[in-house]
This record gives sequence, structure tokens and C-alpha cells, in this order.
Amino acid sequence: MEQLPEDWQRGIVIVAHPDDIEYGAAAAVARWTRQGKDIRYVLASSGEAGIAGLPPAESGPLREAEERASAKIVGVTEVEFLGHPDGRIVESLDLRRDLAAAIRRHRPEMVVLFNFGDGWARGYANSADHRAVGRAALDAISDAGNEWIFPELAELPIWSPRWAAVYGVMDGSHAVDVTDTIEVAVESLAAHHRYLEALSPEPVVEQARAVIDMSSGPKEGFPADHAVSFELFYFAQ
Repeated sequence: MEQLPEDWQRGIVIVAHPDDIEYGAAAAVARWTRQGKDIRYVLASSGEAGIAGLPPAESGPLREAEERASAKIVGVTEVEFLGHPDGRIVESLDLRRDLAAAIRRHRPEMVVLFNFGDGWARGYANSADHRAVGRAALDAISDAGNEWIFPELAELPIWSPRWAAVYGVMDGSHAVDVTDTIEVAVESLAAHHRYLEALSPEPVVEQARAVIDMSSGPKEGFPADHAVSFELFYFAQ
């Protein structure tokens, strides 16, 4: 397993929901912001359908606030929500256009995506929103560099990222050492306090630590006690 390229300065993380980033990528984000990189978050939805018993009109603003607090803990201050409907996101041209526009606005060299495969592991299905957002985002990276696919975005100069790195995958090709940022990743996930309380009666910090330990443990073939793995895609410049 190779070291993920880190010879870049600006990256964006594109996901479907608040907490998606913290379920696997926050430790890597903390590493990168400590290196002085400019990392920004783009979320397709506000996660408004994500808390049982709490109506979307109340849940959406709460989850946005938790995501902003969580982002701040790992050094991210720019968080954008695109307003697609939580639980009903469709892999569509509209979604591709919105994501291509976000890529042009933020002009990243690295785009980080959540697992958009059919499953997490054998026998465990992935979320429809995760699949739709990840696949649309992978296409949007190319769209952002083409002036003709979405001519309605002409006011935004075209932009072509160099890479996309997908986390939460079963067998990654690359990894980063996050041994020094495990604790801040736990704190970042625990900032989704109301969301985690609704998932389990276990203390929020214990839930967060279990998730981070599972997602950021040692990886075969990579020399680190704690690592986040990625599948890396390359894009022509």
C-alpha cells in the first residue's frame, strides 16, 4: 500500500450527509490541516432525515451546526451545504452540475469522496445517497474541467483537479499515517452529539472512539499504527 500523494495545497471533501466525513476521513483531514493545507467540505444534503423522532425542519439546522462544529475541530472553516433531499438524493445531471460548480468554486487539487460502492463489506449494503453522491462527484470532476457540458456554469472558470481519493473502501491502494490525529478525530465525530445519542444509548465518546478505531487502524502493507486508506483516481491535467 503506497503513501497517498500530499504534494498539493487545496482539497475538498464531498459527501452526502453530516457525519459522513467523521466516519473515516476526519483523522486524515486533521493531518492535512496541520500541514497547512486548505481543506473545505461540500455536503449534498443537510442530513435532515437522519434523526428518528426529530422532524426534518428541526433536524436539518441542528445537523448543519454539528457539522460546522465538527469541521472546526479538525481545522476546517468552510462548509457548504447544497440542499439536496436527505435520503432521496438521485445520481442525476442536476447533482453533477451542482458538484461541478462546487469544484469550480473551490478549485481543489485533491477531491476526497466517501465509499460509493454497492456495499461496505461483503453482505453489508451501502446507502443510496452515498452511492449517488460519490458516483456523481467522480463524474463532476471531469465535468468541472469541460466548458461545454454545463454551459450554464460559464461564469465559473473551468477547473481540473489532479486526483480523487475515496475513503471507506475495503481494499485501498494508498494510505496516510494518522497516528498523531486519532484523538482529534474522536473529538470531531463526538461533536455530532445529538445524532449519535439517537443511534445508541452508549456514551457518545465511546461510540466515536469505536468508529475511529475501526476505520483508522493499522493497514496491511502500510507502516503506521493508525492509517486511513483510500482508492486513488488520477485525472489528466
